[in-house]
Amino acid sequence: MSYDSRSPLYVQVHRYIEDRIRRGDLKPNDRIPTEKELMEHFKVSRITVVNALSALVKEGWIYRVPGRGSFVANELPAELNGEASEPAAFAVPAAGPGQSNRTEPVPGRTIGFVMPTLEDYFAMRLINAIQDTLRTHGYSLVIAFSGGSKEREEQQIRDFIAMGVRGLLLFPADEETYNEEILSLKVNGFPFVLIDRYLRGVETHFVCSDNRAGARMAVDHLWENGHRHIALCTNAYRECVSVHDRISGYMSAFEQHGGMINPSLIVTGFSLPAGDEADDSELARHMKSGIASAYIALDGKLGMRMVQMAKRFGLRVPEDISILTFDNPENDEGEESFFTYIYQNEMEIGRRAAMILTEIIERQETDSEYRKVILEPELIIGRSTGPCLHSNPTHA
Repeated sequence: MSYDSRSPLYVQVHRYIEDRIRRGDLKPNDRIPTEKELMEHFKVSRITVVNALSALVKEGWIYRVPGRGSFVANELPAELNGEASEPAAFAVPAAGPGQSNRTEPVPGRTIGFVMPTLEDYFAMRLINAIQDTLRTHGYSLVIAFSGGSKEREEQQIRDFIAMGVRGLLLFPADEETYNEEILSLKVNGFPFVLIDRYLRGVETHFVCSDNRAGARMAVDHLWENGHRHIALCTNAYRECVSVHDRISGYMSAFEQHGGMINPSLIVTGFSLPAGDEADDSELARHMKSGIASAYIALDGKLGMRMVQMAKRFGLRVPEDISILTFDNPENDEGEESFFTYIYQNEMEIGRRAAMILTEIIERQETDSEYRKVILEPELIIGRSTGPCLHSNPTHA
């Protein structure tokens, strides 16, 4: 099976284990590779592996023994034909202190949340904030992962409606066109709030950070450090609204500094295979060319991959190349992060979105003014950026 870059990393790990079970390489009660082995094989963080294994447990493929590892289940899922599946959804309980820790949706008090993936700390922090806020209002949360597919996202919205959820939180997939089911929700007056996105030309409730301001902060910081050849990169669709706004902010900052905008420094839409295979990618060739002395990665996971690639190329970060990311790819609780990054305050995004949704539901608002919350981002300076030490951008 091919584990291509368009599949989220946790899905690639999930499919790898499931595929080996389907082929019979791993038999009932066989021990599967350890978390460390999977981290090294896929060049991913522990949280990515844990998420994949948790989904496999939930779906019945494996079971876990504390202190010993994970093993293939005795009784495998009934459907063993066809392609390997992608983890789809799980429920988060509404229980608070002193209440039973339920894992099933609460009848009449359930909120659906559709998001692309669960493979980084941004997503984990976002979910935790949403869960905590909904819990205080007595709601349970059911999460569905679209895997970045607009078609799957549309089906999951329909499934949630059929399930009878009271409202929806939607983190739309990176696609060039709108999800028609979202437009149907608006037409039918169903309560929903968009997260991290808004629909251009369509009035909805949404909560996001100021992506233009974030990109300007990134360019300003690198410019102050002497960088003039600053690349911006993302493997998401260029016309995705958050990407579009960040590119707009990037270009605005260059114009403000009187710099020339070089189209070759805006790198979008590329594929990035897992592991060392990424070293032959378009992004890798761009990094090795030396055309840029600094890079702005539009998500933390990509920034983490770029640091790993730079190390394999013999490029020192930040001496040879500075890398700044949107969101912190590390779990920095109580520790200083290596990365310089744009902090979008995902906890506040999640809290505000959940609060708006519960208020819409409980007040039965249908035609009130739409709430559009745009949070100010913050630049957090770490060790992944530094002064430009090369006057010639093609130093590599």
